[in-house]
Amino acid sequence: MSWIIRGAVGADGQQRDIAITGAQVAADVQDIAASVIDAAGLSVLPGIVDVHGDAFERQIMPRPGVRFDTAMALLDTDRQMLANGITTAFHGVTVSWEPGLRSVEAARRLLEELTRLRPRLGCDTRLHIRWETFALDAMEEVTGWLDAEPRPILAFNDHTTGSVLKGHIARKIGQMAERSGLSREDYMALLERVWSRREEVDAAVATMAARATERGNVLLAHDECSPEERQRFRALGATSSEFPMNLETAAEARSAGEHVILGAPNVVRGGSHNGALDATQAVRQGLCTVLTSDYHYPSPLHAAFKLAAEMPGGLAEAWPLVSRNPAEAAGLTDRGVLEPGRRADLLLVDASDPAHPQVVLTMVAGQIVYARRSLVEQTGGAFAAAAE
Repeated sequence: MSWIIRGAVGADGQQRDIAITGAQVAADVQDIAASVIDAAGLSVLPGIVDVHGDAFERQIMPRPGVRFDTAMALLDTDRQMLANGITTAFHGVTVSWEPGLRSVEAARRLLEELTRLRPRLGCDTRLHIRWETFALDAMEEVTGWLDAEPRPILAFNDHTTGSVLKGHIARKIGQMAERSGLSREDYMALLERVWSRREEVDAAVATMAARATERGNVLLAHDECSPEERQRFRALGATSSEFPMNLETAAEARSAGEHVILGAPNVVRGGSHNGALDATQAVRQGLCTVLTSDYHYPSPLHAAFKLAAEMPGGLAEAWPLVSRNPAEAAGLTDRGVLEPGRRADLLLVDASDPAHPQVVLTMVAGQIVYARRSLVEQTGGAFAAAAE
């Protein structure tokens, strides 16, 4: 299918026409016979690349202990992401020593369902394996998942140390016990047994890093607490810092030319919900290069427009935080910008109210996968089948 998008305004504020042939942006609007999309009054932007999102967990377990079918959850999540402009998503699947929602069994089920459902999904949906570094007994199975296609991201997470040492997530113990299906007392007893194996963790992290590097998986490190910790994970091959806990750690990553990944909800809400690094401040200081949905799919779109209002370069400066830069961090060289030869992953956005932008149309690999209203002048039957 070929398309010409006419009259849209790019992130740079310039009106432009875009030609699409097959799955790619074409070089010349004049040389193709195509259906025309009337985008007058709309912004045309590269699709959002979300390297870390776990809001899908709410579709699986909207309340502690209340579980729904994983396939239903993934299909509903797909619709949410497309309506919010996310065209590439890495589902943050936590693999923990806990039972319940973040167990190895739950991760296995999600991987199986995602593989089965991928042909039905509009969003290019992939895995971001958040391996809890104390989940030592899961190492062999997680290693097998690293070979999945498309290649997952592997992130190192250590929420266990903070739980035991009364760190920044200790107050979440009750919530963690609820999602695992255990009483607080049983959860604490399990945590104590897990903690007793702490001397094995560093070697396990090094082993997993080597296995992922051999396979070509992108490595990330989550919740780094110091520049020294960033240096340690850099030496293991973790190429970006994901949710660093302070500006000093973010600065260490940026000094090495690495991406720093923070949550878009942090920007939208005006600060972190758990007292961590302020993402808006980090962006202003050049210490944050990637924004993710984290736990809220509408936030990347809204965060970019919110930041654009105060940035000298406007949307052209803000939008790479949710498109080009996360694509780079994920090792995806075929998307994130609207250039000839790149994937035709793009959005048409009604920004007449910049505080509440609305996605009007989402295209993934040249296919319309979401539309609020008809914009196509010559459909050839294609639009009716694709519109939501």
